Amino acid sequence: MRWMPAPLDVVVSATAPEEQVPPPVPPTLEEIQAIQDAAYREGLERGLAEGHAEGFAQGQAEVRRLAAQMEGILDNFSRPLDRLENEVIAALSELAVRIAGALVGRAYQTDPVLLQELATTTLDAVGGAQREVELRLHPDDIAALTPVLAMTAHTRLTADTSLTRGDLRVHAESVRIDGTLEARLRGALETVLNRSTRA
Repeated sequence: MRWMPAPLDVVVSATAPEEQVPPPVPPTLEEIQAIQDAAYREGLERGLAEGHAEGFAQGQAEVRRLAAQMEGILDNFSRPLDRLENEVIAALSELAVRIAGALVGRAYQTDPVLLQELATTTLDAVGGAQREVELRLHPDDIAALTPVLAMTAHTRLTADTSLTRGDLRVHAESVRIDGTLEARLRGALETVLNRSTRA
């Protein structure tokens, strides 16, 4: 089939006019101001919240840094105190040894039997009856001990001016005993201190 144009006498009706859409009305100045104010408030609230979160995180980091710094300072304070405590203990120990040494030395001077008991115990400990033993004493202690000390043929008394009254040293084959008051008192003090630290 062929296409044929419409006859000319047919009146084509005009299309209905389209509905007129009114053009958009621009916002008023009050509306624009209200939009700006709302955007400003929203931005301010968001900025405050983000700033608060960031400031809080920075504050926490600063607190941690200061806490670590304070711990370091306290640690630096405690170390010298520990060292000072050790120095005080050493000084008091030294003082105790000197005072006790002076008191015990006087006791040995006034009562030679005390020194005789110490000498006998020490000679027995090294086996003085079976081996050659040299007992070193202060010259004044030798004079006081000679009448009360029972010695074997293997024991020899030797005056030693480097010793003070109440001190003694024993020399035997491969055996050396330091029986000075200071050595005995230090040994007793260390024993006491070790017991107190274990308790």
